[in-house]
Amino acid sequence: MAKVLIADDSRFQRQMLASFLLPKKFEILFAVDAQTWMTALRSTPDLILLDINMPGGTGIEVLKRLRVSNKTQQIPVIVVSSDEKTATEATARELGALDFLHKPVDRLALCAALDHALGVQSSDP
Repeated sequence: MAKVLIADDSRFQRQMLASFLLPKKFEILFAVDAQTWMTALRSTPDLILLDINMPGGTGIEVLKRLRVSNKTQQIPVIVVSSDEKTATEATARELGALDFLHKPVDRLALCAALDHALGVQSSDP
């Protein structure tokens, strides 16, 4: 069972993303601020869904920290954000984000991105 860390300061967003993942039977972990990288170090998830705008820092800072650590540098990251700035998306991709999904997130797009990131054949629930 794959372990997915959902990092978003909005309870609504965390719950919505988790509800999209329930049919896939992932183990789901949560983080609410820019200390997400510490949660990733402790739990070593198989994938991270990362918001950009969070308390205590940004998702960009989290990505930088994830890529520095040997323990987290290979974890696939999909950014899920309401940030519409092209530069933010470009920076996230330069730092290794596999995908950048804009809120509100489409369930099918999220599931396709997850399947791609985890190397799973698409099997939409």
